[in-house]
Amino acid sequence: MSQARTTQTTDESTVSREEVFDLLSNSRRRHTLHYLRREERPVELRELSEQLSAWENDVAPGAVTHKQRKRVYTALRQTHLPRLDDADVIEYDANRGVVEPGNLEDVELYLDVVPENEIKRSEYYLGLSAVAAALLTVAWLEVVPFDAFPMGTWTALIVAAFALSAATDVYYDRVRRLGHDGPPRDIEGSD
Repeated sequence: MSQARTTQTTDESTVSREEVFDLLSNSRRRHTLHYLRREERPVELRELSEQLSAWENDVAPGAVTHKQRKRVYTALRQTHLPRLDDADVIEYDANRGVVEPGNLEDVELYLDVVPENEIKRSEYYLGLSAVAAALLTVAWLEVVPFDAFPMGTWTALIVAAFALSAATDVYYDRVRRLGHDGPPRDIEGSD
């Protein structure tokens, strides 16, 4: 087991923050966790390597060449699956060539990240609140041209802005969630 592991309770093992970030630093390991969460069943190493090859080469699983699958298969077998198994994130039976989800909850906590080209949610909502407060203030003071609409209209527009923002957050949370339908969404600039 890794030295980065935190102390273990009687029946539970937890993965340290450093170990999770190290595990997630590689796209093949992230894609493996994504696929296992999506399938929610034990999968054969051949099936896993074919799907990861398809994602990496942007082709359908049936269009993956032997060479593409073999490259991923070898890396998974020799490096990535043993590391994930040592961290108890998956259960990997090398003799049978079967991989199944382990303790993915420890990992999912760290997957809600903000890509480089996006603003943090807290900063976005703080800014939206400041704009809303400014709009309501100038509308209440009846400053031209903000006096053209009644206060109820401005309030409705602000509520709509917050609702649209929240709906957008819900959508992006779903497509970034580990195991969502479709290929994994990676963070730009990772790996």
